[in-house]
Order: sequence, then structure tokens, then C-alpha cells
Amino acid sequence: MALLLPGFALLAAGLAAGFAAGLFGIGGGFVVVPALLLVLPLLGGDPHHYAHVAIGTSAATIIITSLRSLRAHAKRGAVEFDTLRGWAPWIVLGCGAGVLLADRIDGRVLTLIFGIGVGLMSINFLVPKLGDKVVRDTMPGGMLRIGFATGLGTFSSLLGIGGGTLAIMLMTLCGRTIHRAIATASGVGTLIAVPTTLGFVLIGLHEQRLPWGSLGYVNLPATAAVAAMSIVTAPYGVAAAHKLPSRPLKTLFGIYLLMIAYLMLRRAIG
Repeated sequence: MALLLPGFALLAAGLAAGFAAGLFGIGGGFVVVPALLLVLPLLGGDPHHYAHVAIGTSAATIIITSLRSLRAHAKRGAVEFDTLRGWAPWIVLGCGAGVLLADRIDGRVLTLIFGIGVGLMSINFLVPKLGDKVVRDTMPGGMLRIGFATGLGTFSSLLGIGGGTLAIMLMTLCGRTIHRAIATASGVGTLIAVPTTLGFVLIGLHEQRLPWGSLGYVNLPATAAVAAMSIVTAPYGVAAAHKLPSRPLKTLFGIYLLMIAYLMLRRAIG
């Protein structure tokens, strides 16, 4: 009975994360990390590690979520694989830097960074002019591409997210439709999640008193529960993304992000 409550909470988080991944082109970390911070105390361990385990586990779930979403979008011919190939090495490099930073940051500070990051991300969903503005009709190359992709990997690995929001912002600013940007962003989640997950496993292997079922900073039971449910709902999110009006959905998600930012900041400061 003691494990039923966290089990149900993780399954619910997986359903929501999968749908959000397909709908908004994100990895689902904005949904999974807050849920894990609530559930992990029920699995024991030192509270000092909860933020790291939540972010590492979120990255692990994003591998499955983003791959499922990417496959569904690819069937519709909406993914720009050339863009993903150009970003890939620099995203991986940035993820390595983010993991090294996370290894040196206290759990409370990591929660604070997550709250601030989520608050900033909400602006893109709540301010229509940002999402509708176009500044050029080609994707950046050279040092601009290297700088953006490396920064994207670093920032996303610190937060345990798939980086879809930033990728979508850049692509829409460069003249891509929101549907094409969302589809390609689902691939960005995979590029970020794989090295981030491996990194959080490695930096957490030496830690003691981790929550039950953890391999380094990745909790395996939580990963399995969330990933299993996200596989089910990701295609429904993709279908909704291609059918439903984007503005009301973006506004609702932006409000959700603001609520999460408030809760995370309160948790970090308190």
C-alpha cells in the first residue's frame, strides 16, 4: 500500500508528460520534475538528493517520450532532420557542460534554477507577439548555430527538460510554422536526453542514501512508470497539435508553467 500512492502519481505524470510532449514538442520535463519532487520522499533517501534525482529521472523519461513523439511527427513529414543533424554535436557538448555544473550545485539551488527557468519559459507561451514574430527566413549557421545549440544543451540538462520550448522559439523566429517547429523540437529532446541521462547516472553513482530503485541520479521505477504511460499518450498529443488551435493551448500551458515556477521557487526559498 505504501507504494500505491507514488505509483499512481507517476503514472498520471507519465500520461500528462506524453500528451504535452506530442502537443507542444517538449520532452515533458516541466510536468515530470515537479511530480517527482512530490513522489521521491515516499521512496526514501536523503532529501538533499531529490532535485538531482528528479532531473536525472526526467531526462531518462524524455528519451522514450521524445522518440515516440518524433516518430509520430515524422510520419506526417513535419520533422527537419537536417536541422537536427546540424545541432546534434553542439547539443551533446552543451549537455556535458550542464551535467558537470549540476554535479557542483546544491539541490536547493538546482530547484531554484528550475523555478526561474520555468518562469522564463512561460513568457513564450503567454505573450503572442513573441511566438508570432519572424526575424529571418533561414536557420542560423556558423557560430550562431554553435552558440545556440551548446547553450540549449547546457540549459536543458540543468533543468531535466527536452529543450523543445527554446527550439520552437528559434524556429518560429526563422520563419518555420509552429507545427514544423514542434515536430523538429521533439527530436531535440532525444538529442538532449540521452547524454544527460548517462551523465546523471555517472555523477550519482558514488552517492549514498538515494531513493529506492535509483541508479546514480536516475530512479529506475519512476522512469519505467512515466515512460510506459507517455508512450500511450504522445501520439494523441501529436494529433491534437495538428488539429487544434495553438493559441488557447499555449496560454493554458503558459499559466501552468507560471504555477510550477511559483511552487519551485517557494520550495527552494523555503
